[in-house]
Amino acid sequence: MVKARMNRVVAIVTGILVVASSAAHAQVVGQSQRPPETMSLSGPRAGITFLSPSVVDQIRQDYNRDLNPVISQFGWQFEKRFMTSDTGATAVTEWVVLFGGVDQGVVIPSLTWLLGMRTVGGIEIAAGPNLSPAGAGVALAAGVTMRAGNLNVPFNVAVVPSENGPRVSFLLGFNAKRR
Repeated sequence: MVKARMNRVVAIVTGILVVASSAAHAQVVGQSQRPPETMSLSGPRAGITFLSPSVVDQIRQDYNRDLNPVISQFGWQFEKRFMTSDTGATAVTEWVVLFGGVDQGVVIPSLTWLLGMRTVGGIEIAAGPNLSPAGAGVALAAGVTMRAGNLNVPFNVAVVPSENGPRVSFLLGFNAKRR
């Protein structure tokens, strides 16, 4: 059951990446870019992560800790927008520092570096390395950012397949545009 869900989540994220890359290929060749205008979009993040049974077993063996397969996540996302096209699509780089499991009396640190694209409508895709005591892997993330004036409220899902099993996170947060 868990494996079927994980396969479904990976298929959805892959589908989003394929659709987004198709849209990027449909852009006009030679399309100009705006001069690089960096903007900080950093802010707090909170959510949950679903750990596969093999990740829970690995943590039990390596750290002698019994965890429920769903852990809390709290942290900070350091995000910079560094390129914008005439269509409004922007390139972003993000460092996400999370501390999971606090709800269960443990602290599981996680560091992820993502490189991605965001559409003018707030749809985002990104990928990059993830390091955690639960294992290293490549994070695949997708989400949408809702806007209200200068306030941004991102909703993201991330999947990290690794040798110890997949981890799936759902995060939300907020930030305000700062130059």
